[in-house]
Amino acid sequence: MRALTYHGRREVSVDTVPDPEITEPDDIVVQITTSGICGSDLHLYEVLGPFMGEGDILGHEPMGVVVEVGPEVAAVAPGDRVVVPFNVSCGTCWMCRQGLHSQCETTQVHDYHSGAALFGFSKLYGQVPGGQAELLRVPFGNHLPVKVPDGPPDERFVYLSDVLPTAWQAVSYADIPRGGSVTVLGLGPIGDMATRIAQHQGAELVVGVDLVPERLERARAHGVHTLDLREHHDLGAAVRELTQGRGTDAAIDAVGMEAHGAPVARAAHQAVGLLPESLGARMMQRAGVDRLTALNAAFDVVRRGGTVSVVGVYGGAADPLPMLKLFDKQIQLRMGQANVRHWVDEILPLLTDEDPLGVDHFATHSLPLEKAPEAYGAFQRKEDGMVKALLKPSAA
Repeated sequence: MRALTYHGRREVSVDTVPDPEITEPDDIVVQITTSGICGSDLHLYEVLGPFMGEGDILGHEPMGVVVEVGPEVAAVAPGDRVVVPFNVSCGTCWMCRQGLHSQCETTQVHDYHSGAALFGFSKLYGQVPGGQAELLRVPFGNHLPVKVPDGPPDERFVYLSDVLPTAWQAVSYADIPRGGSVTVLGLGPIGDMATRIAQHQGAELVVGVDLVPERLERARAHGVHTLDLREHHDLGAAVRELTQGRGTDAAIDAVGMEAHGAPVARAAHQAVGLLPESLGARMMQRAGVDRLTALNAAFDVVRRGGTVSVVGVYGGAADPLPMLKLFDKQIQLRMGQANVRHWVDEILPLLTDEDPLGVDHFATHSLPLEKAPEAYGAFQRKEDGMVKALLKPSAA
């Protein structure tokens, strides 16, 4: 089969690799029809290279059609259309039963003290082959895949793999009161979708912050009050001006480790990426420092007694936090990988022809799998108005 594989920092290519096979009695194999490119993929492309292996298959936002099932699979059958959540979660362990699928005890990566394994996401999370490929082996076939109806285009459902549950969890963790307010930092796919979900759930004021014109315009078109970072040097003051001097009830950090405006941490990230693999990995695990610009901005814009929800990915081990500010402002802080399977039942009823969250036209680009290397580069450089790209490995 053809698959997008990793070959070094900012170097990926579409190669011919062996087809996946059933190895456990509850495995399934899915022919991938659509697979998204995520901002987290860019962390592997850029910052987390020391944890990648030559030829690793990327991608964790796939959907497609079941083509083979193991002898113990009863929940799906060949021909069924499914979305594959990015957490590799068993659905039956203690953590999964609590709704914490990102902490699945069956697939936790003990070598790196990490939570549940993830598709296409480095040694830190199990080095499981990903879904930017023509075929994907999916374990736990009775619990993990999400069966979706035939008929509507893939664009209706593919975001159940990551974007929708991640944004849904971000808003849920933000605990925005009905009629309340939230600031969303970063208007990439997750931040953009979080603004829509917050509005859908009753937030009266949704403030979106970014510096990419196309992202700001997309959010503005959906009724978000946008703030362009290039025009607001004191973001906290701008948000407080909108909220009677208090700040918003909640803030969502949808940026994570690669925030702008942190030159020291940026240099550290670049240095780690250039080190030999084993040394770079040790440095990231023991002394890594993230660019905390977005997180510190979240602490600034949220009102006293408010909640900060962190959905952007961080990877440092020695990050300085403003503990005095956190304590003094009585800020509540929630974060973590999305527990994808936990949120699906709440989201799926919204994926209708009425399309209240605007998923049908959420993607800005749709490309064949063979164009994936160019798409990664354009996405990383924020070129060509690319906010969300979907790859099309095959047609069902």
